[in-house]
Amino acid sequence: MPRNYVYILVCFAVIYAIRVLPLTLIRRPIRSVFIRSFLYYVPYVTLAVMTFPAIIRATDVPAAGIAALLVGVAAAWWKGSLLQVAAACCAVVFVLELIL
Repeated sequence: MPRNYVYILVCFAVIYAIRVLPLTLIRRPIRSVFIRSFLYYVPYVTLAVMTFPAIIRATDVPAAGIAALLVGVAAAWWKGSLLQVAAACCAVVFVLELIL
């Protein structure tokens, strides 16, 4: 049981350092165009990295997840609302899992 406290303490220290170090080390506005553009896209990339594998693994058949992803991207590309895109993806997964 005492090892669990060590693990929790290490996790706390790492997370705390990740959140506090940028606040203490970077006091002036960032002027570098490269770093600013990099930091601008970090949330989008993080969301994509977490979402795309989850879409494929959420179904029983990975092919259904891939097809739903492609249909969702196409529906969003053609200005579908969030409800329309979600409904289209759900319908694709439902039909493909019945077939496959």
